Amino acid sequence: MFFYPEFVNGKKVLSQINGINSVMMMNITVYKMNSGETLSFTLPDEEMAILLVEGDITFTYEGKEEKASRAGMFLPGPYALHVPKGVAVTVTSSKDSEIIVQSTENDNVFPSKYYRPEDCESFVSCDGKWENTAVRDVVTVFDYNNAPYSNMVLGEVYARQGRWWSYIPHSHPQPEVYYYKFERPEGFGACFIGDVAYTVKDGSCGCFPGGVNHPQVTAPGYPMYNVWMIRHLPGNPWTDRIDDPEYTWLLNE
Repeated sequence: MFFYPEFVNGKKVLSQINGINSVMMMNITVYKMNSGETLSFTLPDEEMAILLVEGDITFTYEGKEEKASRAGMFLPGPYALHVPKGVAVTVTSSKDSEIIVQSTENDNVFPSKYYRPEDCESFVSCDGKWENTAVRDVVTVFDYNNAPYSNMVLGEVYARQGRWWSYIPHSHPQPEVYYYKFERPEGFGACFIGDVAYTVKDGSCGCFPGGVNHPQVTAPGYPMYNVWMIRHLPGNPWTDRIDDPEYTWLLNE
């Protein structure tokens, strides 16, 4: 499913375990915070990750305080806090900010972890391939490799202008959610879910059920920012993509 959610009272809901896009098996909400605003979160049955998209905020949790600052979504990041069920987190903004909160059920109790840019894995994908038509920057905050206790994956993609990404076309059994942003509001691109194409706009959302290809492209002049979030399946965590065999010949080019 692809859709264009709007902010209502500072909240934009992307998926709910018992509501919209429930097949994603995650609660995901974007919050617009005014300068000086405070939000509090405590989830008794769910692990939770809070990612700073842009702005200046302070995380307070377990007697600790961590500050995060990001003047723009393409600037050094990400900053994210990942906590197990039952941990109370307060987020206070010192300027207008945007955060995204991802959560899902998890009985595992694990140490809370605050991620700075240097704690995250980043790499340039497809550099030099296909005349650089699919080069992009990929950042993983946490996945099965560094957080096997989690039922989620969290990361970002910085798609360069006029380039394809999530390429070659691929799928995986686990559901995934994309949240898209552009620096300029008229920015656009395209998202393919299976054989159906959708126009990507600033603030739009793609929800990809397991087993469906989902390549993306962004228009010249409009680099695209994306938050990608995956839900592991019971006994079947996401560890890699499954390339569509129709397009694997490209990997040898």
